[in-house]
Parts: sequence; C-alpha cells; structure tokens
Amino acid sequence: MHEREHSVDSIRQSSQIFGQFEKLMVANRGEIAIRVFRTAHELSMKTVAIFSFEDRLSMHRYKADEAYQVGSQNVYTPVGAYLAQDEIIRIAKLRGVTMIHPGYGFLAENAGFARKVEAAGITFIGPTPDVIEKMGDKTKARELAIQCGVPVVPGTPGPVSTLEEAKAFINEYGFPIIVKAAMGGGGRGMRVIRDADSLPDSFERAKSEALSAFGDGTVFLERFLDKPRHIEVQLLADGAGNVIHLFERDCSVQRRHQKVVEVAPAVNLSAEVRDAILDDAVKLAKAVNYRNAGTAEFLVDSEGRHYFIEINPRIQVEHTITEEITGIDIVAAQIHVAGGSLLSDLNLTQDKINTQGFAIQCRITTEDPSQNFQPDTGKIEVYRSAGGNGVRLDGGAGYVGAVITPHYDSLLVKCTCWGDTYEVARRKILRALIEFRIRGVKTNLPFLQRLLTHDTFMKGGSWTTFIDDTPDLFRLVESKNRAQKILKYLGDIVVNGSSIKGQIGEPVFKGEILYPEIRSLAGPEPVDVRVPPEHGWRHILVDKGPEAFAKAVREYKGVLIMDTTWRDAHQSLLATRVRTIDLLNIAPHTAHALANAYSLEMWGGATFDVAMRFLYEDPWDRLSKLRALVPNIPFQMLLRGANAVGYTSYPDNVIYEFCQKAKDHGMDIFRIFDSLNYIDNMKLGIDAVKKAGGVVEAVICYTGDVANPNKKKYNLEYYLNFTEQLVNLGIHVLGIKDMAGLLKPEAAKLLVSSIRKRWPDLPIHVHTHDTAGTGVASMLAAALAGADVIDLAIDSLSGTTSQPSMGAVVSALEHTDLGTGIRLEDVHALNGYWEQARKLYSCFEAGVLSADSSVYEHEMPGGQYTNLMFQASQLGLGKQWNEIKKAYTEANKLCGDIIKVTPSSKVVGDLAQFMVTNKLKYQDVISRAKTLNFPTSVVEFFQGYLGQPYGGFPEPLRSDIIRDTQRIDRRPGSTMKPLNLTELKAELVSKYGLSIRDVDVISAAIYPKVFVEYRETIEKYGDVSVIPTKYFLGKPEIGEELSIQLEEGVTLIIKYLAAGPLNAATGRREVFFELNGEARAISVLDTSAAVEHEHREKANPGNPGEIGAPMSGVVVEVRAHEGAEVKDGDPLCVLSAMKMETIVTSAVSGRIDYVAVKESDSINAGDLIVRIVKV
Repeated sequence: MHEREHSVDSIRQSSQIFGQFEKLMVANRGEIAIRVFRTAHELSMKTVAIFSFEDRLSMHRYKADEAYQVGSQNVYTPVGAYLAQDEIIRIAKLRGVTMIHPGYGFLAENAGFARKVEAAGITFIGPTPDVIEKMGDKTKARELAIQCGVPVVPGTPGPVSTLEEAKAFINEYGFPIIVKAAMGGGGRGMRVIRDADSLPDSFERAKSEALSAFGDGTVFLERFLDKPRHIEVQLLADGAGNVIHLFERDCSVQRRHQKVVEVAPAVNLSAEVRDAILDDAVKLAKAVNYRNAGTAEFLVDSEGRHYFIEINPRIQVEHTITEEITGIDIVAAQIHVAGGSLLSDLNLTQDKINTQGFAIQCRITTEDPSQNFQPDTGKIEVYRSAGGNGVRLDGGAGYVGAVITPHYDSLLVKCTCWGDTYEVARRKILRALIEFRIRGVKTNLPFLQRLLTHDTFMKGGSWTTFIDDTPDLFRLVESKNRAQKILKYLGDIVVNGSSIKGQIGEPVFKGEILYPEIRSLAGPEPVDVRVPPEHGWRHILVDKGPEAFAKAVREYKGVLIMDTTWRDAHQSLLATRVRTIDLLNIAPHTAHALANAYSLEMWGGATFDVAMRFLYEDPWDRLSKLRALVPNIPFQMLLRGANAVGYTSYPDNVIYEFCQKAKDHGMDIFRIFDSLNYIDNMKLGIDAVKKAGGVVEAVICYTGDVANPNKKKYNLEYYLNFTEQLVNLGIHVLGIKDMAGLLKPEAAKLLVSSIRKRWPDLPIHVHTHDTAGTGVASMLAAALAGADVIDLAIDSLSGTTSQPSMGAVVSALEHTDLGTGIRLEDVHALNGYWEQARKLYSCFEAGVLSADSSVYEHEMPGGQYTNLMFQASQLGLGKQWNEIKKAYTEANKLCGDIIKVTPSSKVVGDLAQFMVTNKLKYQDVISRAKTLNFPTSVVEFFQGYLGQPYGGFPEPLRSDIIRDTQRIDRRPGSTMKPLNLTELKAELVSKYGLSIRDVDVISAAIYPKVFVEYRETIEKYGDVSVIPTKYFLGKPEIGEELSIQLEEGVTLIIKYLAAGPLNAATGRREVFFELNGEARAISVLDTSAAVEHEHREKANPGNPGEIGAPMSGVVVEVRAHEGAEVKDGDPLCVLSAMKMETIVTSAVSGRIDYVAVKESDSINAGDLIVRIVKV
C-alpha cells in the first residue's frame, strides 16, 4: 500500500463518524456517482465505482477508492452495463460492498434490482422494493393518489401496451395527450401528442425510449395540461412512519420534459397552494410507509389547482437546491436512514426544517440550442469553471480532454447558486454561467444566459412549455470563443502552412516594424499621433457638403494628392493582400502626415472581395475602424458603377443600399466608373451616390492615345463628349482613370487642358499607373495643365504597375505655385514604415522588377498586369508571358478594342490565356468561333452582361460566340427585380445567428458564395484580422511568444511549444501551445498526410436531396430502401443519441438513390444518410 493510502486510511479510522467500517458502491455513473462518493467520504466510508468499457476514462471511476468494469469489452452496450443487475451485484459481493446507492436513472427505480441487492445481504439505499414497485410505477402511484383523495390529471387507469388502447383513451378525452414511461423519469420515454397524424410514431418512440432507458417499455397516457407549473416536494422518511418534507422546488423550465433550470423555493406560489401541495406529498408518503428520499411531483394550473403526477422513489438531479436552502445533506440522510437511523436520530423533524434564501440550479449540457437541443459529441478542448461566494458545482464529465460520447446523458455539470433573494440568486448564477469557458463541444450556456435574462423568468413566471412557447429565447448571443479559434488558425499554419491563395513561401521579414515619428508643424518635437489632427479637407465636406467641398478643391492654389497606398498601390504590386491590421497600425501617423491630402483611396474595387475571400476579414470593419483613426482626411473608394464592387450586374436596390451603407460607415468620395464607359451603367452609380450624400467623382476610363492622330477610336473628341454627358448628370468631380498607364505627358497636357478650357469650374482628378515609367512626368504635366488632384503612392509601394512616387512628385512641386501642402519629411517618415511592411508581403510579389513600355501595345491595366503574370505561372504558362501579352493585344482587337478595366479587362485576359493555352491566333478565333468553348466571362461579355461597348460588338464574331444564348442590348440590371433584402437577412440570421448586420446582407447580395465561405472560415478560426501578419502568413518558432490584442485591454499571450507526431488513423497532429500561461492542445488535420481511416461521406448542404445526420448518434432503425419513392417529410431512419431518439425525415420528394447507413452505425453530424433524386 502506498504511503498516501496509509495516510487516508488512518484519517478515516481516527474519524468517529458513522460508516467508517462500511463500503458503499454507487450503481451509477457520472455526476451523481461523484456526488454520493463525496458524502460517503465525509462519512469515512470506503467507496466502489462501476463503469462500462466506454466509461473507462470517466471521472467518477477515479473519484472512488476502487473501480471495476462491468463485463469485458463488447459484452454489454454502453447503457446495458449499468443495467446488468446480476453482474453489478456479483462485483459488489466480491469486493465486500455493504451498501449500494442507485443514484438516479438506470436501476434507481427498479424494484427487482432492489430485491436482489437485499437478497445478497447488501443494504439498498432507497425505498423498499415494494414501495419502489408501487410508487415507481406511475399507474400504481396514480391509483394510490386517488385512494388518498389527492387530485390527479385524467389518464389511463393502467399501462397501455397497444396503439388501439391509446386511441380509445383519446376518443374519450381528446388531444393533446402525453405518453409517459411507467418506469423511470428524466423525460425519457415521454412524448406530447397533439394530433392523430403524429400518434403512431410518437407512441412507438416513447415505448422504445422507455425500454432503452429503463429496461421496461410500459407506458401510460394522461390528458396534457396547457402551461402548468411543475412543482415538486422533497421528502425524507425513515420507514417507521416518520415523514418530513424539505419544502418545494419549481421545475417548470423544461425541454423535452427534462428539467433545465430549477428554483427553490417556488417563486410566486401562494401559501395556500404551497401548504396544500406539501400536505398531499406527506400524505402520500405516509400511506405507503415510505423509506428514504423521494420526490412527489405536481402540476399547478393557471387557477392554482394542483394535480399529482408521480412520486420518484429516488434522489433527484435537482436535490442540490433543496440542500442549499435547508442546509441538509440529503445523500447523507439517505445513507443514515438506510443504516437504520430514524429521522429523529438525525435531528430531522418537521418543526426544525426551515428555508433560508433562494437557490437556482442550471444543468449545463453538451446540447446545441440553435439545433433543437441536439446533443453534441467530441473532445473538450477547454474547460474553465465558475466559482466564488454562493456557487456550487456538481460535475461529472467537465474537464479538459474529456470525450463526450452519444451513449449517455448530455449533462456536463450542475451549477447551483444561493442568494438571500430570488433576484440575488438569479444574478449570481448568471455571473457564474458567464464565467464558464467550455470549448470543443457545443453547450447550452448561451441559451441558459438568455433564459435567465428573459423578463418572464426574471419575474418567476415560467411554465412547463415556456421554452417551446418562447422562440425569443433562441435569439442567442453565442460565446465568441476567440482564443481557441485563433489557436486553431495558428495550429493550422504550423502543420499545413498558409492557405492564402497566391502566397509563395513565408515572409522574408519577421521582425518588429518600427513606427515613424511625425514632427510637429510648430517645432522639432514629435506630435502625439493618438490625438487626431484638426486640419483636413474632410471637415469642409462634413460641415458644408459635397458641392462646397468640390468648390474648395477647385479654388485651392496648389495641386492636391490622393494617396493610393491603402488600395490601388498594393492591389497593383501585392495582389491586394495588405491586411487591415497593417493599415490600422500606420493610420494615426498618416492622419497627421497627409493631413492636406485630397483623399486616401482605401476601399472598393478588388479590396472588397479579396478581404473576405483571401484575408478572412470583413471589409466593412476595415472601413469603420480606419475611419475612427483618420477623421480628418476624406476616404475614397472605387465604385464599378452598376456593378458596385462586384463583377456582374445586380438589382438597382442593391446598388442604392450599398452606397448608403458605405456612406454611413465613413466613405466620402465615390470614384464611379464603368468598365466600358457605358453611360447607362454610370447613371445608376451616380444617382445612388447622390442619394447617399457622397461626393460624386465620375470617371472617364482612358485608353488609346489622344496625342496620336493615328489612334482614331478614342480620340480627344470622344473624351470631351463623354465628359459632357457626365457633367450633365450633375457630378461633383471629374476623374480621369488611366488604368494601364497609357496617358503620356503630352496626352495628359492635351486632355486636361482641353477639359479645363471647356469646364473651368470642374475639379479634375487624374489617375495613372507607372508601368512604362512615365508616370511622374505625366502627373506633373497634368498638374501644370490644370488638374486639381493627382494620384500617387508612397515611394516604397510606387512605380512599375503601381502609381507614381509620392516623394518624387512632392519634391518636384515643392517651392512652386503647385505645392501639395505635404512635407517631404513626412512622406519619408511614412515610407520607412511601408518599406518594412512590404517585406512582410514579399510572398505576394509578382516579380515585376522594372518598367515595361510594351504596355503601350497591349494596354493591360496595372493591377491586372501583376495578377495575370501570377495566374499565368499558376496555369503553367509563366514561360509564355510574352506570348500572353501579345495574345492580350489580339484578344482586345477581337473584343472590338474596348475600354479595359475590371471587369472588362478580365474578359480580355481570360480570352488571352484561352488563346495561348489552346495555341490559337487571331484568325483561328475568328474562323472557329462557332465551335470553340469560350470562357464564361467572354461569352457573357458578348451577350451584353457588362453593357454596350463604344462602337458596338464586332459581328459576326458576337453571333458566332453567343450562338442561341440571350442577347442584352440595354443596361443589364434594368430588367432585374429588386432583391428582397429583408428576406435575405432573415435567411442569413437563420443560418448564422443574430450577429448578422445589414452590411452583411449587402456583402451576401453582392458575393453570395464568397460570403458563405468567409462565414465558414471565421466560424472555424474566429477574427483572424487581429493576428499580426508575420504569424498570419508564417508559422511561429518553437518557444516564441506571441502577443495578440483582441480589443482594448484584452490581450492573448501565446507561446508555441511543439507539434506532435502524425496519427496515421486520423491524419491529424496535436499542436501544443501555452495560452496566457495555460497549456492548450489543438488537433489539426495534416492535409499532406495519407489517412488510413475511411471517413464517411458528408451530405452536401447545397443539395436538398442529400439528407445528412442532424446530430451525432447511433442508427437504431433504417426505414429507407434504395429505389423506394418518398415524399417530403417521410421518415428515413431513427437516430439515438444520449438516450434521445430522433426521426430523420426526407426534405424532398423523389426516389431513394443511395442509403449510406445501416442499423448500429455510429455516425457524426452531417454524415450522409440518404441520397434522393427527383423522378
């Protein structure tokens, strides 16, 4: 014997407490077994646990002094082991057990078991077998109540074994009825039936559950009372005629007839009703000379009339709250009475029983309230419990590493709180529930918190169907689970590396970025960037409106700049992959350094979908967060006219709503363009921005060369005519968008001066790309010709396919009449930050190392140039880059020499890659157009989905490509019906919960598939936008400590410890971290490993014909057969989980093509059950 065991034995032997020579077995598991062991240990008793093979790791096993498995593996089912009477008694006799406590459930109400225990010479802690038989059988208990004059609910006089007997009762009393198991309780074997259609299935399911849970499928029927309260009385009796009550409990809050929250004493119960119930409970117990603990249960209707329903001849789950208000250890009393003590010996007489305060118990279970309380299974990854004054926890399976299986009850822990008043107790248990942190399995914690804060519960006014009758309870605020989800992302990075599309390798720079100092205008000291500057053009816009803002811009004597660093610059150079966190870090400094900037381009265009699609960020959050840090400089976005920030057409109301929401979240200037300069598409965007109150900056998309007389199509007259159309629409600012860098200095001078001459009061804003290397010269020429604003990028993100260098232009115009109002030293300060930051994103560099004047031939937009270069390498065409550029030129001619900017540029790019891949030349496409399978974007362009190009579509090529498909010869969105945004929001809320905002609805309307994928990603990983970029894109070093700020004052300290070996059976690895000093392990699927274990096929949620398992469980019955025809709602199979059976029904009508399960299969939620095809 170990030294510790000697010590424990000596302590027990020296304790003069009853039971020191007794040995107690609990014929049960989990929480109740542990509860009894604790009291037994307090009484100096030795304890024995039993367990099934499946429970070999359960906590109750090692809370006892000894523990023995019931049968060897596969001899008993997981539940059957705890129902194996003879084997349990054999173990008890073999191990010298002198007392057996049955707990609740399993054999607790089995008179046969009690008789066998006593026959074996072992004391049974509970009522006598005869009383168990009489009171445990609900029909016999009902007969007793009638004999004693205790009111009962109308019901069958005895057990009901057939459906015909049930129908006979219904014919007399009508619906609704309730079917109850004659043996046992806990809500199992119980069904409410409201109509004849559901009678057969519900009746059979109740019998099946009763047989499974209690070994006896007998049931009886009662008339179902509407909205009654469930009041129960705790009884103690000694078998010598002495019976006392420990007052009542209100157990009205239930679901599936299982209690969820219990309160003692009952709130708002009149003294008259309370006394009547207590008297009747004692009367019934005395009538059978009751022994030990029991509970008399009553229903109380809205008129205050009470009806006896049953006596549970055992201890109840909720006995804890009675112990808290009376100070009596009910389990200890049970043991003492079983040992021969009278109640008077224990000083338990009615006159000495009083209550003090109120107690509330919540059952914390592994159930998902949002999915009709379906039990969840899995491994508990995090378990942090509550504590403190007045908090009691009775747990069984609540610990890190516990595996929750579908075999047993879903209870994790009972949380009981005591307070002087009901309200104090309510607030205390609410606080306790909020303290809990349970990760790895779904729990009902969010539901319990919602319930405890509902007005009805707060007033103490619940009834038995309160949960079913109150859908508002399911408006849950889910736990964020932020830390664990971030660990999952980091674990995935460790095992599999980054999954960000377009990333090659890890960042070359993983150091800490140094932040610049911005010198004060008044002296050499640095400014406090935490304090926003007072100066800025946005103040004019906010105070006086768009017209006054445009007028002020036009009157400015110098030239203003727009900084594209936050959008187009990194789109052109880094595949739009710069993350919000790196913009937020430099935003306060930018607000000061560029206070005189016309605007910061920071949103719209490709940034919107890339944020969700590749960075797993919310674009609306980016806008609002940056707005808070930069209140003084106008924000500018790129709006694709009738396409908003998408690549196709949308209903008009979506465009209007998008613009309004963008303005509400902080957007100021909307640069509106159309990829074909199609005026009808422009009109919609212009009108939407006007209605939202934004600055309308309408854009001419520039292509060709106005200074070259040989370029006839897009000449100066074309641009002046298009400008006139825009001016006539009442725009505030004119933008010239040179998306490819084709605007040479002389062309810039000619175009800008011509517009300035015609419209002297119109602000002109010029944008270009520096692909050919002439960008700085062109911007200076535009400024000298009368442009009010020019686009530049910070030096380290400028040049080549990006915008011209800000430092170069600011320096060139310094000390001239066209000064920008920006200090060169401030540009240098910001540039220092971006020099470092660019190295973080080195893994997205496209490899464009120099200027490329061939752009004047192929006319490829700057952003597309780098993207297409990357796409070409991904398609294996990297070595043919020059061929792609030539093919791009030919593809443009095939399309009719169009304006090329997203999405029209994508059409040309897709056609170019198609031509190179299929080795097609210009004439090949012309001659084979009727038979080639063109990319979808090309076909849709020629159909007219992007609008009408200047000069029309080339024929007969258009007809050859689109063939018999639809032609659209007007604005594509003009014929689209308005999208019901209210309905869409309801769908999203139903799917994702109450966190859905109006802006999410807009995101889903514009990018439905991308939004779904984004939501799935954040559901898995949480808000990854807070992870520093070096860890977002690359794995940390072993032993490296990370600091991740979730919000102000909330910071995670994470240390990566190690990655475990591959589990060949599952293909997973354990990755180990420390989180705020506590060890955490994350299980990660290794995507590069072969998996030996065969996984079940998952149902496709997008295919209603693929019926998946609604929860994890065991298939107990398969009703579906391949080839059979089924209707919507027909039963397919029956699942059992945690002793609850669920019928899985068809969601569609059709023929069963495939059945993926068989009886006794263990399946997980989402596994395919049946595939149904239409007939």
